[in-house]
Amino acid sequence: MEFYDYTVKNRKNEEVRLSDYKGKVLLIVNTATGCGFTPQYEGLENLYQKYHEKGFEILDFPCNQFGNQAPGTSDEIHGFCTLKYHTSFDQFAKIDVNGKNEEPLYTYLKSCQKGLISKNIKWNFTKFLVDRKGKVVDRFAPTVVPKDIDAKIKELL
Repeated sequence: MEFYDYTVKNRKNEEVRLSDYKGKVLLIVNTATGCGFTPQYEGLENLYQKYHEKGFEILDFPCNQFGNQAPGTSDEIHGFCTLKYHTSFDQFAKIDVNGKNEEPLYTYLKSCQKGLISKNIKWNFTKFLVDRKGKVVDRFAPTVVPKDIDAKIKELL
């Protein structure tokens, strides 16, 4: 399967085809509301506001696999993010990014990364950058803050 062949669930548990994002530059992030990296939501929103009109989207996938740092329902998580960080990008249903119940999209994203010793996601706020053709062009560790990805996004736009 290719990137645009996948479907995911939005926060209301409705199917969303990734083909709906054809022609867009995407930043796909597994997130958590109780993580030391949670303030990155502010930087993500800044990128979204800066580049959304030029064809940039952020796909936010809450993940509770790392220290139970994304508790609550999809609506509770969404409420927290919009109230505290004023996020306006797409937030999806809570997923697993590793293991037997991992979201198939994440299996695909991880398979696109060549040369990694371990393809597993290490923590929340791991970021994947996807170009307008659906090619995964980069993976960023949780410690890479959104502003440090700005130039790469601009280049793809």
